[in-house]
Amino acid sequence: MLSLTFDNLGEAAELEMGALPEGTPLGRHVTATEVVPALLDRLAERGLAATFFLEGLNTEVYPELLKRIDADGHEVAFHAWRHEEWASLSPAEQADNLARGMAGFERLGLRAAGLRPPGGRLGPDGLDVLREAGLRYCSPAGAGAGEDGGIALLPFQWRHLDASCVLPPLAGAREQMTGSPDPVEPADFLASLLRAIEKLTNDGGYLAIVLHPFMLGWLGDEHLTALLDRIAAAASQGELWVARCDEVAAHVLAHPERFAGKTSLDASSWA
Repeated sequence: MLSLTFDNLGEAAELEMGALPEGTPLGRHVTATEVVPALLDRLAERGLAATFFLEGLNTEVYPELLKRIDADGHEVAFHAWRHEEWASLSPAEQADNLARGMAGFERLGLRAAGLRPPGGRLGPDGLDVLREAGLRYCSPAGAGAGEDGGIALLPFQWRHLDASCVLPPLAGAREQMTGSPDPVEPADFLASLLRAIEKLTNDGGYLAIVLHPFMLGWLGDEHLTALLDRIAAAASQGELWVARCDEVAAHVLAHPERFAGKTSLDASSWA
């Protein structure tokens, strides 16, 4: 099982990090005006459906783009309101953040089934918060699809996330990719992903690939094309089930006995 996923949109994360000057007008971010629309076209050309984990703020700033993502057959899922580091929020703050985001999605006629917590961690009571909010799955850092009390767990591994190639705290993920803690070049990241896909076709299991629209320029058109083509080929030739996270979650929840004891969560963080 493979899920192609994309995290972040627009100015949300930059606002949270304080990287935008005060008073900067919203609604003009290149990821929303150019990158994601072009990406949607490329996915459509290959018949690929992806999951977009987006900050709730985007329901106010880019509502038409979110509706297009959904209309094109992709999943819109939650990535905090403004990319707050999820594990640093108290359970009450997480619940409020979720409620605000879900309300934003619902105003657009969308229903988010899952959460990917910014920073990769859920916090000690994170699953309880998700259950109370009615979510069906979460995608924290870790390995192995599983289930916990009615919540499907669809973890991502840091070495399968593009930002791990350059973020200083994630040297360990780079060592897993290349054997070195030094920054990873796009070609080496692609090679690492292609090896992971090959391993998945041989061994089975679950793989979440995590890309960021703001890093697609770093990855480069040639490498993105090669990755999308490989995933599309795996799907069309029956090598892999390539599915949205909500579809994988439904499968896990329908067959929890098949996934018992197969999940481990990772305490590492980008922060």
